[in-house]
Amino acid sequence: MSFSEQYLAESIAVIRQLDLEAIERVVALLVETRARGGRLFILGVGGSAASASHAVNDFRKIVGLEAYAPTDNVSELTARTNDDGWASVFAGWLRTARLRPEDAVLVFSVGGGNAELNVSPNLVMALRYAKEVGARVLGVVGRDGGYTAQVADACVIVPTVNPTHITPHAEAFQGVIWHLLVSHPDLKTAQTKWESVR
Repeated sequence: MSFSEQYLAESIAVIRQLDLEAIERVVALLVETRARGGRLFILGVGGSAASASHAVNDFRKIVGLEAYAPTDNVSELTARTNDDGWASVFAGWLRTARLRPEDAVLVFSVGGGNAELNVSPNLVMALRYAKEVGARVLGVVGRDGGYTAQVADACVIVPTVNPTHITPHAEAFQGVIWHLLVSHPDLKTAQTKWESVR
């Protein structure tokens, strides 16, 4: 079997093992967030930050849900990191955004954050703040889900089918899952361009 065959076979295995009930719980909470006038804040680091930015576009344009990613403003992100430290950067941003109980925080992450190991402590601090405020916490994460999976109201864990490919599968399936979410008939409110062109 070639590497390409193996990698794509792993992707098929990930799809077969995804928790569909967890995905539907995320959908339900996003529907509820939109219905009560809440906003969606999407957090991610590294490749997951790029996913967050893309997903913000899709949730705003296709779902009609007010959405933001703190990593889209590099000036504020670096100022907060420089002045206050990396661990508090997202929590500080959410405080300034006046995070409310009506809002939801969606985490894209490979590990989901782990304060004890000092891995993505910024996610941990942000989620602690979100829980304190009473906002909903959602996640699309890999491995065991880390802190995100521990505190989330709904969390999709991308299954580990090969321990040497945790990161690429987790990050790839963030895209698959958020595109599923914005295409879901309970959430989608606007037609996408290429489906409407004859």
